[in-house]
Amino acid sequence: MASHQFGVSVQGCPIHATISSETCQHTVIVLGGFHGDEPKSVHVCRELIKLLTHDASKSASARWVIAPLINPDGYEIRNRRNANKVDLNRNFPTSNWAFGNKRSRMFGGLSPASEPETQAVMTLIEKYPPSVIVTIHSISGNRFCNNYDGPAKRFAEAMHARNHYPVTPSIGYPTPGSFGYWAGVEKNIPTITLELPSHHSSKKCWLDNSAAILSVSGE
Repeated sequence: MASHQFGVSVQGCPIHATISSETCQHTVIVLGGFHGDEPKSVHVCRELIKLLTHDASKSASARWVIAPLINPDGYEIRNRRNANKVDLNRNFPTSNWAFGNKRSRMFGGLSPASEPETQAVMTLIEKYPPSVIVTIHSISGNRFCNNYDGPAKRFAEAMHARNHYPVTPSIGYPTPGSFGYWAGVEKNIPTITLELPSHHSSKKCWLDNSAAILSVSGE
């Protein structure tokens, strides 16, 4: 496993991905920390890196590209949005992108892909064309789920067999400019949005989902 910087935040913080191998044809990209107030997603990604680092057999069937913290500026102050007060998960250049309300927690930015963090993620996807993507978030109100976009239902069902989270093609509310819509629907890459239960501890989220995440590589 080797760490590589693939971008910077608004405030110049480096954004890193840890990569397991350059040789496998099957590539799994795992992304965390889009929202700075969802630290459980960062924890789960970092635990995944530890697991794959200490047990190479777990990564043998795929090249893993894991970026635990997409929004380091927001994470530093536990704010959903980045330093420009943009929700990165509404900033992707989709056909349904919307400007929205600047005061909203879900403000989509001044233009599609206006944010350096968004651009960094797009560059990562281009550099390491994935077979499947898992993007990790957390959610309140017992709405945790394996949400899928694009041709990803079978991956969501494989994850369900391990974490027992509901499988759903919709999170239940509009998400214009979301990463899932950009990658899954418009680029046709199987994309899972793993919504962790915000009321569970970081440790429990990892224990409940380690096998589920590994399942997308066939483990």
